[in-house]
Amino acid sequence: MIRFDDLALFVRSAALGSFSNAAREVDLLPGQVSAAIQRLERELDIRLFARSTRSLRLTAEGERYLPYARGVLDTLREGHEQLHVERLELQGTLQMAVSSDLGRNLLSPWLIEFRRLHPRLILRLFVSDQVSDVFRDPVDVAVRYGQISDASFVALPLAENRRVLVAAPSYLDARGRPQRLEELAEHSCLCYVLQGRFYDKWGFYKDGQRREVSVTGTLFSDDADVVRRWAVAGEGIAYKAWLEVRADVAAGNLELLLPDYHGEHTRLQLVCPHRRQISASVQALYQFLKGKFLELDQKGPVLPP
Repeated sequence: MIRFDDLALFVRSAALGSFSNAAREVDLLPGQVSAAIQRLERELDIRLFARSTRSLRLTAEGERYLPYARGVLDTLREGHEQLHVERLELQGTLQMAVSSDLGRNLLSPWLIEFRRLHPRLILRLFVSDQVSDVFRDPVDVAVRYGQISDASFVALPLAENRRVLVAAPSYLDARGRPQRLEELAEHSCLCYVLQGRFYDKWGFYKDGQRREVSVTGTLFSDDADVVRRWAVAGEGIAYKAWLEVRADVAAGNLELLLPDYHGEHTRLQLVCPHRRQISASVQALYQFLKGKFLELDQKGPVLPP
């Protein structure tokens, strides 16, 4: 008889590419994971993994079996969640990945409120600007900006958003306010860098035409929250998501620049690997966050037209 725990270890070993990593995730020894996989292979009478001293990869049979194993585990989880929905109480663990600025400064207090509404729910929040792989990483959902390239993902819209140019009043007093896109080359721009890529080309739209401007600066960071803080401190001009700077704009800490030029449109979405992953906890989280963003729009300021 196939054990569900063995199925779960097979799925995680395939995702992480290592028995050791899968064992570490669930506080087991690598030998225990290996034994579970061997037990599953005996039940199925196939080899699921091709093993060597340096690598672990799925066999052709393992590749074919993997989506079915995922489906079984998803069905079990969905049934478990539905039982709790009937009792009007969310339980279990919900693991969520968010970007640094949005996670620390906007979502974090909201998630505390959400957790208090569901006291038996355990919430694990992973804050990073590294794009989380919701198949490979141990997360149930991720909050992401922009288009999702993988068609198998489910992306639930949370809020409209686009990039805007902002700077602190102190910076504008010292360096002046740019009147044209070309003048950005004369300013100190705060640039984002991720996995070795420098985001020093900023895109804008006006009258249906797209323009791209190369910018320079002396401050770079792989943390979007740090870039925003530098802008508030008067260190330069930032090209930021509106949702991440709206509070600073409302408070007068930052000012919008060149509002006639619209930055890249990057809708904020709640992303799940596939529709089966939309558990009762994920549904409740989505409705809660959607309501919070609607409240923000009602209070203002809203995204400039």
